[in-house]
Amino acid sequence: MPLTLNQVLLLVLTLAAVVVAVVLVRLFAQLRRTAAEAEKTLAEMRALAQHLTELDLVIKDKVETLGTTLEASKKAAVSIGQASALITSNFVQPVSRYLPLIIPVVRFFIMRMKKKKEK
Repeated sequence: MPLTLNQVLLLVLTLAAVVVAVVLVRLFAQLRRTAAEAEKTLAEMRALAQHLTELDLVIKDKVETLGTTLEASKKAAVSIGQASALITSNFVQPVSRYLPLIIPVVRFFIMRMKKKKEK
């Protein structure tokens, strides 16, 4: 029994409709899985963004603390510099004139103390 042209076209159209339906069903299933994965990824990204924001706040706090510490260190260094300049100008320079006399006297007393310890 031969098929008519209308029957062949109906068979081809039916087969094409079935193939399109199968492809669409598989495509929609894949889209559903992709959407679920995208939602999971988005939730993870939100959590990571929240952690990043918290970390940013902690770092800002530490940087502010470091800034105050650096300012205090600068002030301490300036104070130490001023104190060393004061000591140098008021005590070391006047005494340095007498060093050629003081060093031999100190050496003499050190040698005497060593001789006493040996005896």
